[in-house]
Amino acid sequence: MRVEVINTGDELLLGRCVNTHLVYFGQRLFDVGLRVGRQISISDGDAIAPAVAEAFSRNDVVLITGGLGPTSDDLTRDAVAELLNLSMHESAEVVEAIRERLARRGREVSPEARRQALVPEGCVVLENPNGTAPGLYLPAVEGRNPHAFLLPGPPRELRPMVEAQILPRLREIVGKTAIPGVRHYKFFGMGESEVGRQLEEGIKIIPNLEYGYQVEMGNVNFRCIGDPVALAAADEIVREKLGDALVSTDESPLEKVVVEALAKRGETVATCESCTGGFIAHMLTNVSGSSAVLRRGYVTYANEAKTELVGVSAELIERHGAVSEEVAEAMVRGCLKASDDDWAIAVTGIAGPTGGSQEKPVGTVFIAVMGRGDSAPEVGRYCYPHERESFKVMVAKTAFDRLRRRLV
Repeated sequence: MRVEVINTGDELLLGRCVNTHLVYFGQRLFDVGLRVGRQISISDGDAIAPAVAEAFSRNDVVLITGGLGPTSDDLTRDAVAELLNLSMHESAEVVEAIRERLARRGREVSPEARRQALVPEGCVVLENPNGTAPGLYLPAVEGRNPHAFLLPGPPRELRPMVEAQILPRLREIVGKTAIPGVRHYKFFGMGESEVGRQLEEGIKIIPNLEYGYQVEMGNVNFRCIGDPVALAAADEIVREKLGDALVSTDESPLEKVVVEALAKRGETVATCESCTGGFIAHMLTNVSGSSAVLRRGYVTYANEAKTELVGVSAELIERHGAVSEEVAEAMVRGCLKASDDDWAIAVTGIAGPTGGSQEKPVGTVFIAVMGRGDSAPEVGRYCYPHERESFKVMVAKTAFDRLRRRLV
């Protein structure tokens, strides 16, 4: 079935509001066997009517958000009624619902608010317990209109309405159509072209399989959609070719994978951060349950702090520089000793934009990981010549991945 989403609202096009509707609709409609084929955002007012006419001409299901309020540019219901030559009547039930809601705030129903009770002929009113503007559902009439859902714009009003009243109707519309399965694979430390080179040859010959890539900072996400046989065949190839780089199969980020792996082992980690200034600990504590695995973190931004908190000798820093393999190793050893945890992560680098040299350019970082039973830490040199925030994200993700490989 062909599905289109129309989002109305000047605030979306002016950048005053982030449009989260497509992400939500894409995920929830897929769960009932539907795929959004097209999504557009348009301004309020006169742009609504031609967009609705175009969408109605080529789709089986159309969802329209916004334009149901009390102001003069809320023209969604009017556009649908005019396009299909439908009369409109005032719903007494909606008027009463508006009256009760406004009365709780000490307000009366104005003529403008009453406009929200107008219902085009043939539409089913969708109750809105979180706002004054109800939603509307116009069932499909062959040769005239698709299944059309007119929904309020604010997510706190739209989403409860979709869950309670739209998805059940869409399940009936879709019927017993087989819903394809989907699997997500998150890889770290590889580019999109390398992931594709490793997987394409085997993946592309699997029947009834759709696949695609999405790039994030440091990550490549690989998506497979198909029947169980196709998904199982793809899974075997993914794990054989790229198992070491596979972070998760449920879209979990690296920090969540690390927290869960430590918790499963009943182990803890401490952090010693220079160039990231506590960002690694911050990312870990964004994960629910991290209190069981992260007991302490040291921010050793200044050289003196490296000496005072984790025992890195001033002479070592003077000889090799704060950004060096030797100092990173001393930091992780000192962190493990001071914390008495099972694992330690230490990072020291040059976030920039100043401070680099020919030998150690901006973006250079040394990352060290050590476990309590290790005779020596694992220390790696990397270079992420990004702006400061992105530099910190990449350093943290790399540190998590180095620890993940040890744990998993």
